[in-house]
Amino acid sequence: MPPLSALLRSRLSETRDLAKGLIPITKAGIVAPMRPDRLGKLAAAWYRFDFTPGGLIAFAARRNPDHLAVIDDAGSMTYGELDETSEALARSLSAKGVTAGDRIGVLARNHRGFLQLIGASARLGTDLVMLNTGASSGQLGEVIREQKIRWLFLDEEFTETLPEDLGDVSVALSWTETVKTALRNGWTTQDQLINKAPDTESPQAKLPGRPRRGKTIVLTSGTTGTPKGARRPEPRSWMPASALLSRFPLKSKEVSFIAAPIFHTWGFATIQINLALRSTLVLQRKFSPKDTLRLVAKHKAASLFLVPTMLHRIIDLPAEDRKVDLSALRVVAASGSAIPTGLVKRTLSELGPVLYNLYGSTEVSWAAIATPEELLEHPTTAGRAPLGTVVKILDDDGNEAPTGEIGNIFVGNGMIFEGYTRDGEDRHRHGNLMSTGDLGHFNDEGLLFIDGRSDDMIVSGGENIYPREVENVLSELDGVLEAAVIGVDDDSFGKRLAAYVVRKDGDAGNELTEDDVKTHVKQKLARFSVPRDVVFLDELPRNATGKVVPRELPDPDNN
Repeated sequence: MPPLSALLRSRLSETRDLAKGLIPITKAGIVAPMRPDRLGKLAAAWYRFDFTPGGLIAFAARRNPDHLAVIDDAGSMTYGELDETSEALARSLSAKGVTAGDRIGVLARNHRGFLQLIGASARLGTDLVMLNTGASSGQLGEVIREQKIRWLFLDEEFTETLPEDLGDVSVALSWTETVKTALRNGWTTQDQLINKAPDTESPQAKLPGRPRRGKTIVLTSGTTGTPKGARRPEPRSWMPASALLSRFPLKSKEVSFIAAPIFHTWGFATIQINLALRSTLVLQRKFSPKDTLRLVAKHKAASLFLVPTMLHRIIDLPAEDRKVDLSALRVVAASGSAIPTGLVKRTLSELGPVLYNLYGSTEVSWAAIATPEELLEHPTTAGRAPLGTVVKILDDDGNEAPTGEIGNIFVGNGMIFEGYTRDGEDRHRHGNLMSTGDLGHFNDEGLLFIDGRSDDMIVSGGENIYPREVENVLSELDGVLEAAVIGVDDDSFGKRLAAYVVRKDGDAGNELTEDDVKTHVKQKLARFSVPRDVVFLDELPRNATGKVVPRELPDPDNN
């Protein structure tokens, strides 16, 4: 056990951080004066839910019940309505025997149904398992069995992906074009559960006054094998919101477009921070770059949250499709994978100083956030650690690496995951810090730079090569739409680099050759970083969150 003096220092440090954390949430308008009657209701909701994601819906409904919560493909809904429908869904599930500790699975795109499930799960004390919309039938079957899911909510389009044998799992459609699919399979729909919920006085539908704090289980990307479940902790204070707001200039009750998939850690984080802000969330089930800009302009959105592949498609739109009024847009926040250097520069040039880049992972939540000013000066930076976050570069012996030296990235904050749901698997830890699995370094200004995954670095002819550096160089070559670089086996050098390139439409792309690619890299980087193979593809294989799936890239020897 640590000595008393160490414990006192730790408690004092936590208290100071909590005090500092009040500054960004006050500036953003989360903490503000309110009517005494609403303050009492808010205190009751706080006691009931703490800072859980579902609790944030209840807080917003008690402070501003008539404020618009959601604008989606089905229309609009206020915070009061979102809270009421979440409560009704919880009562209906309770009457059907769902109790605290059960697991509810959701396989859905971005729409109000996802938010209602977040709210209902908090009221029941259940765990919410967020399934990847890009998972195969086999993966879904394994995850459903491994996670012991009792109820599964899914959008109608994913019914064909379901495994044939669901066992005792009850199914409800969270989004339907018609109710025929539900009726044909003997299922119900989320809307039916809400509309036919038992009365609040019904003994079967009685909800706990202070529910169990359920877990949110996020599935890893699953680029290889069956995705692992990562248990996300529920916020224990306002510090997670304060951390993000210390770097993102967001304000309460503004309009925010959430394009990033909610089932992913980044999308789920954006939902939570915007619920805390009582934002109006604009959601689209299926991403369209043209419609995204149109809706951002129509609703005068102040922020847009997406993944880099979505940003790429927006910036690559024809000029006439980008002629919309984006004057209200102050924040374009991207995360989920690396943003190529060329895309950073084009975004800042065409949209202005609005781009923010969050670096994090399912396991550590966030690590660093880069602001537009930092990206203008250093387009490849991951930025700085936000409030209450520690980032260290450690060598293989656990010692801090000097400035400029590449090492393993370790992170500490209040939202480090609690472990995988699968026994025997965990991330490398160093004290209170957890490895991201990435390699990186700090520059003289204290900015973090990511050099690549620790398992992506290759040794070719005795030289250490980081594929991400080559990808960034290729992103700035005229004619290149996107590129992925990996190491492949080589008899002479052990490993060699292979570049997979998607050409842009037009003359620059059509005229791009293998020699052009190699020459460009040779002019920018060392000789050993020049790809030996260049393979042109129509598109890169990506999963549902936009990450390239290396195992689906073709063998360069067979092209």
